[in-house]
Amino acid sequence: MLLIKTQRDTLLSPLQSVSGIVEKRHTLPILSNVLLEKKGDALTFLATDIEIQITTSAAAEGGEGDGAVTVGARKLQDILRSLPEGTEVSLVLEEKRLLVRGGKSRFTLQTLPADDFPRMAIGNDDAKRFSVTQKQFRQLLAQTQYAMAAQDVRYYLNGLLLLTEGKELRAVATDGHRLAFASMEIEAELPRQELILPRKTVLELNRLLADSDEALEITLSANQVRFAFGNVVLVSKLIDGKFPDYERVIPATLKNSLELGRTALLQSMVRAAILTNEKFRGVRLVLQGNSLKVMAANAEQEEAQEELEVEYAGDSLDVGFNVGYVLDVLNNVSSDTVTLNFNDANSSALITVPGNDRFKYVVMPMRI
Repeated sequence: MLLIKTQRDTLLSPLQSVSGIVEKRHTLPILSNVLLEKKGDALTFLATDIEIQITTSAAAEGGEGDGAVTVGARKLQDILRSLPEGTEVSLVLEEKRLLVRGGKSRFTLQTLPADDFPRMAIGNDDAKRFSVTQKQFRQLLAQTQYAMAAQDVRYYLNGLLLLTEGKELRAVATDGHRLAFASMEIEAELPRQELILPRKTVLELNRLLADSDEALEITLSANQVRFAFGNVVLVSKLIDGKFPDYERVIPATLKNSLELGRTALLQSMVRAAILTNEKFRGVRLVLQGNSLKVMAANAEQEEAQEELEVEYAGDSLDVGFNVGYVLDVLNNVSSDTVTLNFNDANSSALITVPGNDRFKYVVMPMRI
């Protein structure tokens, strides 16, 4: 049975949208597959890893009848990607095989039954819906996601807190050493609700969302969240746990403040990082008068020193930080200037953007 006959890109684009979550090796072999479902003039693509499910579709005008099958997502994607652009491709279902034809190329792929493919139950009880632009939400993620933990035993840190309250949407991430906070205004009036998005969901959204003013509809329920944009629907389970009280972590008042160019500081940090200790990656910031020195040294007794002229009237300071934590924030905010706020060498520093009270970044000092 001919499922579809169309241009290569008509299949490749939706397949790339869903296949990012597919694990190469899974205890359930069917989870390495994508579900292809032909109904009328639409071919639906569905992939899941049990925690996340992504669905999208393509126009399927050249097929015969309806049908469904699962096939290896990566193999099909690699085949389509390897064919020349503009190639006419046909997918033909023959018993337990999927025949892929493109030009003079022909591939036969093993399939598994569509009925065995696990689908997430989509809950709509008590759901709260609101819309933002894809660009706005992508920026919110970009300002915070780098502070998520990767494989922390405190599983709730391996994700990103989304919090709604009134007309505000907040995002917070922390790995216990630094914390990033960003917020934005939304049109809907919502009750206070906290949910923790898994790390993989955040990274996948960052990959799929466009830098555009097109709508992103977000639906929040008790144990899952749904993101609908373009012709993609991503549904994710939530991390069950209590996120740390981030408001206690953000210092309310800091007596020493310094405003300086983001790019100049970033470039100085990048150069100093070359000679940091590989394990600890520490840099010292030495503030005295109108001078900020960025200093690093390693076990081979090699040293780097950068000096920036600044306007500063606060206390003299000598404070150490993990250079990676500082580079992360400088690379992910787009402002021309940043403000560094300190109390002393033993207290957390707060990095903010002048004129923007919707972004805050807290980083713990380290002894060097």
